[in-house]
Amino acid sequence: MLTEAKVRGAKPGAKPYKLTDERGLYLLIAPAGGKLWRFDYRHAGKRKTLALGAYPDVSLAMARERRKEARRLLAEGVNPSARRRAEKADERAAA
Repeated sequence: MLTEAKVRGAKPGAKPYKLTDERGLYLLIAPAGGKLWRFDYRHAGKRKTLALGAYPDVSLAMARERRKEARRLLAEGVNPSARRRAEKADERAAA
């Protein structure tokens, strides 16, 4: 399980690598130094990845909360990626 200190201290390498937390949540460390939260899940038999934001804008606690919400949607049979796309389309239509 990740800690805030491990996340803060992660250094970029020659290749992208992952620091895993639990239940599909991980931090992707890019060679350029970017730290991106991702959540891997399965929906309708297919593997999917949901972007949860960039560290430090999204803290470890906030990433875990976003993963929890995505897992709640999955339990209801809703694809979190499709829900997000629909919400963004609604925002664009309203603007």
